[in-house]
Amino acid sequence: MYIATLFLLVSTALAAPNHDLAPRQSTQKVTVDLTKRYQTIDGFGFSGAFQRANLIVNLKEPKQSEVLNLLFNRTTGAGFSIVRNGIGSSKTSQNDWMNTILPNCPATPAGTPEYKWDGKDSGQLWLSQKAWGYGVRTFYNDAWSAPGCMKTNGNDANGGQLCGVSGTNCKSGDWKQAYANYLVKNIQLYADSGVTITHIGFLNEPDMSTSYASMQSSGTQAAEFIKVLRPTLDAANLTSVGINCCEATGWNIASQHASQIASAGALPLVYAITSHEYTSRISGVMGTKARVWQTEYSDLNGGWSTAWYANGGSGDGYTWANTVFNGVVNSNLSAYIFWEGVQDRATNNNNNEKLILVDGQSYTVSKRLWAFAQFRVVRPGAVRVGASGGSNLKSGAFVNSDGSVAVVIINTGTGAQTVSVSLSGASSVNPTVRAWYTDNTHDMSETTVTVGSDGVASASVPGRGMISFLVSPAVNSTGPAI
Repeated sequence: MYIATLFLLVSTALAAPNHDLAPRQSTQKVTVDLTKRYQTIDGFGFSGAFQRANLIVNLKEPKQSEVLNLLFNRTTGAGFSIVRNGIGSSKTSQNDWMNTILPNCPATPAGTPEYKWDGKDSGQLWLSQKAWGYGVRTFYNDAWSAPGCMKTNGNDANGGQLCGVSGTNCKSGDWKQAYANYLVKNIQLYADSGVTITHIGFLNEPDMSTSYASMQSSGTQAAEFIKVLRPTLDAANLTSVGINCCEATGWNIASQHASQIASAGALPLVYAITSHEYTSRISGVMGTKARVWQTEYSDLNGGWSTAWYANGGSGDGYTWANTVFNGVVNSNLSAYIFWEGVQDRATNNNNNEKLILVDGQSYTVSKRLWAFAQFRVVRPGAVRVGASGGSNLKSGAFVNSDGSVAVVIINTGTGAQTVSVSLSGASSVNPTVRAWYTDNTHDMSETTVTVGSDGVASASVPGRGMISFLVSPAVNSTGPAI
């Protein structure tokens, strides 16, 4: 193993990307321990469900490309690496509902379905194709409900359950296999259009009933369907598609689902246990052997805000930086997915459930997007490693698959912090180091990092700011340095 020590000296607050370092404060040390390895990161993302993707589709150039760059560009934008699409179940597209590809079921579960595909999927197919062009390779298609004709209440809305799971007794029969076939068809339609779906879900917030698409289920009932879905995917040569479950409204219920799925013997068939944060926030590490994703959360109540720090407002960027950090670093999440990437002014009283406000042919960007952008240095396949030390600092470290090391730091103090980050495991004392920061007046702005011949690098972070370092080690004859 090649050992060296790199010190990233994070000094006083930045006034501009190119600046002279102010007199140093006392140094606080954050130690990165490459021998302590935790979860693998799948990525960070957002959704364009319920026709929100159409807001981007309808933008004219250059605005359309500008918004896409804000979402997917790894140099100038957030660099998102996951898109979560909604699988439609509604017969119409009134309100903001998503169309089903099976408006009418056959008379029996064994009958031949007549699928109807509009080639748009509420704008989500177009958005996914654009994301693919940016290099996104993780696409999670998730159904809020099965088509109503497969459910106990005959409606895709207002709860109800999938006919055939325990506790149901539908005169029409057992629709589990037909629903599995329906989900496979969705994956195949996307594949035909050049987008490879990597993960599939069949429930959304199954612990509640809503006036729009919704379907209720326990973890035990979900396990029964998983045992049908997995072999159906495999038979269709979709062995690489992972099953995610069950999109609970909160962490506590998601933990219950994980336990019930494990008890039913279906956990080995699941890629990730999925949770939202509406009814209970992420706390601690979930007791499951599967990966864990946070797949939907946003501030549903606060009025539209573009602030980075507004006295700890729930919708501000600083709050979201801490929210994502808590999930990934403290609770071992492999993915964190925000609710909507874009939304208009009229929906839900113009609240903070979006990253970008699209208002006709104009748009406004929230600081929440730049909080996510600070994590763009952490790429899919990265492994989180140990990081500790420092007062009023939160630090997370990750080794990317290309050998680069990402160090993400939040300064929770009101004043500037001086930080030294000790990183062992590089083969050279002269690595390439870049850093970007966000605060009230900067959005993922690059700052000059000076690296000395001894491997000492210098940069700075402001109070209640966030900075991300990317250390690219030299490559020697034996391969990557780390």
